[in-house]
Amino acid sequence: MNKKKRVVQLLLIVILCMVFFAGTVLKKLVKINSVFLGANPVTGVDISHYQGTVDMEKLYRQDVTFAYIKATEGSESVDEKFAENWRNGRNSKLHIGAYHFFSFDSSGDKQARHFIATVGDLHGTLVPVVDVEYYGDKEKNPPDSEDVTRELSEFLDILEKEYGVKPMIYTTQKVYMKYIKDTFGEYPLWLRSVYYPVQMVVGKEWTLWQYSDTEVLDGYDGEEKYIDRNVLHGSEETLRKMLCP
Repeated sequence: MNKKKRVVQLLLIVILCMVFFAGTVLKKLVKINSVFLGANPVTGVDISHYQGTVDMEKLYRQDVTFAYIKATEGSESVDEKFAENWRNGRNSKLHIGAYHFFSFDSSGDKQARHFIATVGDLHGTLVPVVDVEYYGDKEKNPPDSEDVTRELSEFLDILEKEYGVKPMIYTTQKVYMKYIKDTFGEYPLWLRSVYYPVQMVVGKEWTLWQYSDTEVLDGYDGEEKYIDRNVLHGSEETLRKMLCP
């Protein structure tokens, strides 16, 4: 009887520990994503002026295979470090790509032409990305779905005609569920999910997964000490197939 009680007590302790751990994950107190990266993952970073001057070769030596670099935002803004990062990335061993931060307050046409005018030719670089997420008060006052669909579609169409590839959409879980999931399913998806495995949100339908926003690497000196880490759903051959013609 005592042995059975001990077994029951042990099981209860295990169950309580599991419940506690699950609760900390759901409350975003613990990050478990690194467990789900798989064997030999192809990982990369995304950077902007917040990382300051970036040593691309030093990143490469830390098992970073690709880097997405912020180019533009809205219809007028250019990231102050884009030209430097783009030049250094082109001269490194990294696969690089450029991304645009989408504004809900500008037309898709103007934003697309601003991006193209800024980055120019993308031959041999990764497919362009549009970053669609809430900013300012947009989460509390979300833009109309029809307006977002119209302007984002215009943006994507112009880039696809210009570069001959489907752009990739980077987004958060909330924005994905509201604007992207049912309308833009034919585009490659890059999802931010830093607390939960991406598979819990979209299953196998993803290309890149931003699994952490609190990584620290050597090779940059900006005001932001952390750098975003991402993993590819596939091999390096998969990554090579994402290059613009």
